[in-house]
Amino acid sequence: MKIEQFEDKHLSHYSYAVLSECMNEIILIDPSRDPSAYYHFAERHQAKIVGVIETHPHADFVSAHLEIHNKTSATIYCSKLNTPSYLFSPFDEDQTINLGKVTLRAINTPGHSPDSISILLEHEGKQKALFSGDTLFIGDCGRPDLRENGGDAKAERNFLASQMYHSLRDKLMKLSDEVILYPAHGAGTLCGKALSEANNSTIGAEKINNWSLQEMTEADFVSALNENQPFIPFYFPFDVALNKKGAALFEDSVSAVPIIESGKSLKPNALIIDTRREDIFKKGHITGAINIMDGNKFETWLGSIVKPEEPYYLIAENLPTLHNLIARTASIGYETQLAGGFVNITETVQDEGIDIQNFKNNQNKYTILDVRNKTERMEKSIFENSINIPLGNLRERISEIPLEKPIAVHCAGGYRSAAASSLISSIIDGKQKVLDIGEAIKDFQN
Repeated sequence: MKIEQFEDKHLSHYSYAVLSECMNEIILIDPSRDPSAYYHFAERHQAKIVGVIETHPHADFVSAHLEIHNKTSATIYCSKLNTPSYLFSPFDEDQTINLGKVTLRAINTPGHSPDSISILLEHEGKQKALFSGDTLFIGDCGRPDLRENGGDAKAERNFLASQMYHSLRDKLMKLSDEVILYPAHGAGTLCGKALSEANNSTIGAEKINNWSLQEMTEADFVSALNENQPFIPFYFPFDVALNKKGAALFEDSVSAVPIIESGKSLKPNALIIDTRREDIFKKGHITGAINIMDGNKFETWLGSIVKPEEPYYLIAENLPTLHNLIARTASIGYETQLAGGFVNITETVQDEGIDIQNFKNNQNKYTILDVRNKTERMEKSIFENSINIPLGNLRERISEIPLEKPIAVHCAGGYRSAAASSLISSIIDGKQKVLDIGEAIKDFQN
């Protein structure tokens, strides 16, 4: 028996392959959008993919479960509460999948979503591992507020938080302390708020170190879980719906994105996302472009600024980078609304740089906008009179920014402020100067 963990660092996502070496069969758990790594794993071990388990319809990435089924005839397993559009085999409390000496046992663990399951792996009758999806993380548990806007009372955050309390205590904490914990996410995901950098743990270690498994009343747990959850990106509800339906073929969908020669003759209502470094962007960019740099969290910020099905263009430094970024847009299902990508920039404008010394001496002459998350601001406020609007909420709250004074934008290191300042400039269209403090913010953090 072999367990292989696959990591998508950009989305802090873990997926898994369980291999029965005696049967040469594989079960996949929570696969990412690009299925190629799983096919390579199967080829390397001369094994057949016979099943794909979805622990729930994911909000933060698109799964390849339907594509894998169509290619390999693997059975798709998920909770009957999932109610997907594709054919599936219900996999709920105490139902099992046998894979040679391996038994995979479903445990219904609602809390992150009403249809969440965890999978207990038993080998030769002994509890060995738990694939916990978004229920139990290392150091945290899944957030309960991602499904409540659909009008279902069973998806309301307080109801789900109460279910999470019981899923953790009545089910997962009763497993053997030696059971290895394999979650669907690590630090950096927006599906939780206090995750560890580690990629696995044990039930026993989590009982000691994980805040959500400590002794407390249900009411206190519900309050603590709902407190200071991060913003919900635009793409989260979209991905839930897409995963319940099943995404198009990855390679076909990515290949369908047109590569155009330059920024001429663009659709008038489409956003322009420029992924180049902020120093290059500021020296010359297309009017109205938004600078979401090619970085580790590009997908997250793309799906937090661009709305689902909203057309946009992608600009990259070179063609290899452009092709890579197009593939990354597909991991959140955003390739189908991508009107085109290009690398040649024409008719550019420059951004005015901020005079840091003048800003230091005359802070009262600026509207200072802090685009960090609320919890970052609470932990350490940098400017006493700044306005806090997290980048993920900026498009919806742009009217809250006063325009009487030049706007100086900052985050913690410069990535988000580059995106935010360019976004504000594109919306207010010259009504006020928008200045990016950028990496100079470090001068104010001591």
